[in-house]
Amino acid sequence: MPLRHKSAQKRARQTVKRTEKNKKYKVLIKSSVKKVLSAKDKTAALEELKKTTRTLDRAATKGVIPKNKAANTKSKLAKHINKTAK
Repeated sequence: MPLRHKSAQKRARQTVKRTEKNKKYKVLIKSSVKKVLSAKDKTAALEELKKTTRTLDRAATKGVIPKNKAANTKSKLAKHINKTAK
């Protein structure tokens, strides 16, 4: 069904732009989380955790992911680092 209304066409264009932006952020988040989880020593993991925290906070601020999801992910990663340090 073709979009006949101007507003519907505009919404479709906006949706495409938002989807691309959100995908970019989600891929960034997933790859940075994997880097933290696969880090060998604690100092490297902590350095990656700082970068990941920044990425998660930025994504939560922009509305890509909910704030609680960002907080839960940060907590999970910190817990993982502390467990591997022992």
